[in-house]
Amino acid sequence: MNMAWIYVLRSQRNNKRYIGETEKTPEVRLGEHNTGSNKWTKENRPFIIIHREWYKTKAEALKREKFLKSGQGRKWLDEHIPR
Repeated sequence: MNMAWIYVLRSQRNNKRYIGETEKTPEVRLGEHNTGSNKWTKENRPFIIIHREWYKTKAEALKREKFLKSGQGRKWLDEHIPR
């Protein structure tokens, strides 16, 4: 069983959201993103965690991540998670 997290970060620079999946903790990934682990996060850091969800399997987490990145998922985030 590969447990996994979905996490949503908010840029303190420009309020943009980043949605990710990890088998690490969201706090570990936050640290990686804030050190510039990829081009997009490097240009939009620093970030804070605004939402996290835990799943028993990576497959479940990836399904939820895909939803949150969709139009309906972005709407759900706008309604439930403040920027």
